[in-house]
Amino acid sequence: MSSNTRHHLRRQTFMAKKGEVAKQWRHVDATDVPLGRLASDIAVVLMGKHRPEYTPHVDCGDFVIVTNASKVGLTGNKAEQKLKLKYTGFPGGQKAEKYGDVRERRPDILISDAVRRMLPKNRLGRQMLKKLKVYEGADHPHAGIETIAL
Repeated sequence: MSSNTRHHLRRQTFMAKKGEVAKQWRHVDATDVPLGRLASDIAVVLMGKHRPEYTPHVDCGDFVIVTNASKVGLTGNKAEQKLKLKYTGFPGGQKAEKYGDVRERRPDILISDAVRRMLPKNRLGRQMLKKLKVYEGADHPHAGIETIAL
């Protein structure tokens, strides 16, 4: 058989278009889950890498609701030793706060910062982060929405 008479199957990669992928709502309970493991699982869902139709330049991810953020796990001595640093922009304006104190004061910031650092550093990454909803306690205002466990 010559190469001209052979029938080849056309292989083409599927590329999703904006608005083509139906977004779902997913719920995560952060109680005693290590912060890094939680953040990496959430980042995968926000990017849409859990879907077979994942496309890098399109926001294919789902919405994620995180409850019980104040009970997120910090392994080892991270609560006492690891520092969250921020800089005010003024000379001598670097502020440091222990992760344990941040977890008590603003646990939503602790989780959203960890997830933000795992997302793409561009407009698409900022758009993906807006689909993350973090709540300190067990209740959330998205009760009417059908959610799937992560």
